[in-house]
Amino acid sequence: MIDLKGKSIVSIDDLSTEELVQLIDTSLRLKDELYVGESHEVLHGKTLGMIFEKPSLRTRVAFETAMTQLGGHAIYLGPNDIKLGKRETTEDIAKVLSSMVNVIMARVFAHKTVEDLAKYSKVPVINALSDFEHPTQIIGDMLTIKEKFGGFKGLKLAFIGDGNNVAHSLMLAGAKLGIHVVIASPKGYEPSTKVVERCHEISKATSATIELVNDPEAAASEADVVYTDVWASMGQESEAEERKRIFASYQVNSNLMSLAKPTAIFLHCLPAHYGDEVTEEVGHGPQSAIFQEAENRLHSIKAMLVHTAK
Repeated sequence: MIDLKGKSIVSIDDLSTEELVQLIDTSLRLKDELYVGESHEVLHGKTLGMIFEKPSLRTRVAFETAMTQLGGHAIYLGPNDIKLGKRETTEDIAKVLSSMVNVIMARVFAHKTVEDLAKYSKVPVINALSDFEHPTQIIGDMLTIKEKFGGFKGLKLAFIGDGNNVAHSLMLAGAKLGIHVVIASPKGYEPSTKVVERCHEISKATSATIELVNDPEAAASEADVVYTDVWASMGQESEAEERKRIFASYQVNSNLMSLAKPTAIFLHCLPAHYGDEVTEEVGHGPQSAIFQEAENRLHSIKAMLVHTAK
């Protein structure tokens, strides 16, 4: 077993391929243990500090439930409890909080905030969402894909929509696991060039393929996984109407899904805006795995906590 104790996970790229696979395998094991009623209170007496700048359903419930099932305790710190960088500096918050808890998770606006928390914290920091990456989501996604297909090599994953934080983490995970990842975005909304270049570098060792296109139909063609996300993320509300117009042809509907393999699954990190990025017919249809995917956040987060908490 690879030792991850004390390791922060700010980016998927903080993990080697072997570490990522280990987290997915542990997620699956912990899920199986939960289903058969086997206790795994391996974090008894440990405390998780949870920093939230953004609201959440899945992330908060998953982290709190994870710590409870692991025998530990979670403390919720909302936007008005800390006011990162306003009431107190991020450095001071990291130093104070890490002197009292065993692991910190942060759901923030700016990626630099979670980077700074990790820089100054004495305990591991887990990025539970920033404007640049969403590693906790993607590890749960990879668990869902493994449950469906048994592995990753040779799969095609099509992400349809904004080249955002979810797209970045999907690309990095896909590159490490040997997946053919195709991102279909409108011009001007493609993923970060820095992330694309890093994925190409990783892919040399894994035989993954990372591809950027502007045509959603080309991306979805013969895909094993079709994935989308909201067109306007939190903090982009002022752009919502303009984005609806620009992304209109990027909706995942039954016509687009018909281009994927008959065995393909549909994923969405949720919450979904039905009628915008996806139709309810697809989101609640027979190929949808979005609720299995949402539940898997719990199991992947437990794996991250088990492996990293000091």
